[in-house]
Amino acid sequence: MLGVFSSSILPPPKELVAAGSQTPSPKMTGNALVNWFVKIESSVVSVQINDLVQLAYTHNNESALLPRDEIFCLFEGCVDNLGSLRQEYGLAKSANEVVLMIESYKALRDRAPYPPSHVVSHLQGNFAFIVFDKSTSTLFVAIDKVGKIPLYWGITADGYVAFADDANLLKGACGKSLASFPKGCFFSTAVGELRSYENSQKKD
Repeated sequence: MLGVFSSSILPPPKELVAAGSQTPSPKMTGNALVNWFVKIESSVVSVQINDLVQLAYTHNNESALLPRDEIFCLFEGCVDNLGSLRQEYGLAKSANEVVLMIESYKALRDRAPYPPSHVVSHLQGNFAFIVFDKSTSTLFVAIDKVGKIPLYWGITADGYVAFADDANLLKGACGKSLASFPKGCFFSTAVGELRSYENSQKKD
């Protein structure tokens, strides 16, 4: 999976900027990165949201990109307690992880004051996901506590922040700003920083 976000959605995090400034500029723009992904992978679905966001995924081990109420989700992995969470959120038995993440995000957004950590801490299993809310331009990204499903992020040549489950995909575009997304953490533009969802403290 691949998500590319302009600096107006997600200003490049200082941790990635510091690492990337130690080397020459990255070699590939955000748009070129998405085009490369579409070229080298088979059965890619790609969605461009305005000029600010691009999302793409393959059908290999990834749930479908399913927009609901202008909310988009890329999800890779498996939620072990999906059945009980369907009941908690009043979802149909056919609801998959993408539907669950969108509905849990909506509960967070519409029935505050749920902290973002509340949504993620209830998930059991191995997963990484990206949720983007077009209506509010909010981005929510998280990975499980073990990190069995890899997730990486970095800054492209034109200052976009890119997320992918394949480090090799980002190397040519992000240079030394490329880093593993920390295990057991989430990043929400509503919060504005990287945090651990177990203790909700900032991860530096």
